[in-house]
Amino acid sequence: MPYVQAGDIKLHYTEYGSGDNVIVFVHGNLGCIHWMDLVWPKISDRFHIYAFDWRGCGESDKPEPDEGYENYSMKQHATDMINAIRGMNIGKCHLINHSTGGIICTHMLLMAPELFGRVLCLDPVGPQGIDLPEGSMEIFQAMKENFDTAYAVLAGTSPSLFDQGTLRPGQMPVFLSSVAEEQKKLFRLIVDKTRQLSDGIWFGTPTQLSREYHSGKLKERLGEIRHEHLVLWGEQDAWIPKEHVEEMVTLLPNCEFRILPGVGHCLNLEAPEHFAKICAEFFSDSL
Repeated sequence: MPYVQAGDIKLHYTEYGSGDNVIVFVHGNLGCIHWMDLVWPKISDRFHIYAFDWRGCGESDKPEPDEGYENYSMKQHATDMINAIRGMNIGKCHLINHSTGGIICTHMLLMAPELFGRVLCLDPVGPQGIDLPEGSMEIFQAMKENFDTAYAVLAGTSPSLFDQGTLRPGQMPVFLSSVAEEQKKLFRLIVDKTRQLSDGIWFGTPTQLSREYHSGKLKERLGEIRHEHLVLWGEQDAWIPKEHVEEMVTLLPNCEFRILPGVGHCLNLEAPEHFAKICAEFFSDSL
């Protein structure tokens, strides 16, 4: 498995394609590099793609969380990603992010703006962070301890893949008959990968997102970011508030916003061909 030294840790990565039109993918919370496995083969003939597991995720190093999970902050993840990009000798790249990868990329753009071109955000956590509701830590604890619980909760990120009646609390989600076997297989792999997450992810991410929410400092700086953005939000996304995304779009100086009908939080899983087409159109001939 390939690794890159990123500061004081090693990050696991995957690479697709070749050439100078480079895209780096930053995955979301409870995630790993595999969330885009159905997308990359559809565009790797046109782009050189890298995806890095966060610290604490997938096959990357998993340092013991320090007090307050400061070594798992959003800024720390951003620093890791920048170190990984430089460690791979990437001179300039575009960014694709998903979910919590959105706020990490916002930090990255402010820390090293010269490294980046265009930015595609899929259902991003905005610069506001997220103040998760009471009881969220108990849910994360239950997901950590029980595969079926993790499966049921993560199914809610991709509602168009499941029978809606089976997404109710206390039921095991059932795939629709129209869902392709490759989508089912990838979803199960993603749930399996949650077995590898460190506590810095399970509990550090929500802690740090709440701190971002109460600080508000990152949102104040959004107007400094001049990079061209395309922000996508699934109309059935129950995880990212629409008003957060709309505020983010308003604050970014160079941003297009599209609402995606019929999907939830994960267009990359729910309709990978559609997402691949959007990526190809947005990034072609742009570096």
